[in-house]
Amino acid sequence: MSQNDLHDAHGHAPTNPQRRQLLATAAVLAVAPWLLSVCTVPSASTASNATNSGILPPSQRRKLGTLEVSSMGLGCQWVSAAVEGSVSDFYSSTIDRKTAINLIRTAVDSGVTLFDTAEAYGPFLSEEIVGEALQGVRDQVVIETKYGFSFDPQVVQARGGRDSRPEHIKQVVEGMLKRLRTDRIDLLYQHRADPQVPIEDVAGTLKDLIAEGKVLNYGLSEPGIQTIRRAHAVHPLAAIQNEYSMLWRGPEADVLPVCEELGIGFVPWSPLGMGFLTGTITAQTRFILNGSREFRADVPRFAPESLRAKMALVDVVKTWAQRKNATPAQLALAWLLAQKPWIVPIPGTTKIAHLKENLGAAAIIFTGEELRDLNATVAAVHIQGDRLPAGVLQMSGVEAPPKR
Repeated sequence: MSQNDLHDAHGHAPTNPQRRQLLATAAVLAVAPWLLSVCTVPSASTASNATNSGILPPSQRRKLGTLEVSSMGLGCQWVSAAVEGSVSDFYSSTIDRKTAINLIRTAVDSGVTLFDTAEAYGPFLSEEIVGEALQGVRDQVVIETKYGFSFDPQVVQARGGRDSRPEHIKQVVEGMLKRLRTDRIDLLYQHRADPQVPIEDVAGTLKDLIAEGKVLNYGLSEPGIQTIRRAHAVHPLAAIQNEYSMLWRGPEADVLPVCEELGIGFVPWSPLGMGFLTGTITAQTRFILNGSREFRADVPRFAPESLRAKMALVDVVKTWAQRKNATPAQLALAWLLAQKPWIVPIPGTTKIAHLKENLGAAAIIFTGEELRDLNATVAAVHIQGDRLPAGVLQMSGVEAPPKR
């Protein structure tokens, strides 16, 4: 990766009038929701002119493998809303389709070149919106999308289960190209590892598609460590996409070191901890099930007892945001950008003001001493509760079966 005016790009809770869209994941299969990106809070009066500029300068480009992109991307994850002509995220946020398209075009005008989506978002709807929005500017941007689940294209619904068989991947890519209105996909991820298909077969298929020019680069989302190495040995990976933020630092143990060793870029989804790091969620916030539109109601770390246990992290973010003359969301995104020069967050949002605020994070600079102090302070906070529901979490870190 959107949460309406109940939850905007920053995952603000329904109790907050300024909620922000988060982009976390679609419960498209029986396996529930998961995925990507969040965003940022309404700007605070303490934000400086620099952090409020909302423009990414070309000088801040980053590399995902050999692919050059803006230092931050935009997560685009929507499903059909109850109101005709509108789209919703999984956090109760709804906007009309025209507004979604305008948001993407504004991001382009603001220097964003990386746009993230997936066939699972909708399914298909988000790819269609991205494709429509980027007409006329296609050669200025990088589109990344994801495959890996089984959908019936006739009735536009999930069949259930993961599917990365080579013939399925090739079929899926043809549909993606049509929906995205393009002749190539700049970066194509396997959404989750298929426990039935060796990664060598997957990587080999992507290598063939790259040779044909239909795909330019490929990546993996939430893979096992050995799966990364095995895929990279068949054809170099451009990026790994995993959850990563101050709230979830799991990739630091194994994934980031492997990426650094192999020269692979890293794209964090949920860079604002599903809205937690924006400072608008309190110990009293409660998330209420709303069909598939409030993902956090099923996430253990957002249960009442877990929220209370980690409010100290919000205090850290707010304190450092004031110190750096920024909003909490900007501080959290700037922290990610400071970890490695090949990390590119993809926050999502439903509001242009929040988009601009998020992009302002790129202007925040930490000294070496500041970053060491901040990292130590964040590491000292105990985080309680699993980051995803059990059924979703079991798809992360999966090692693909061996090649026979």
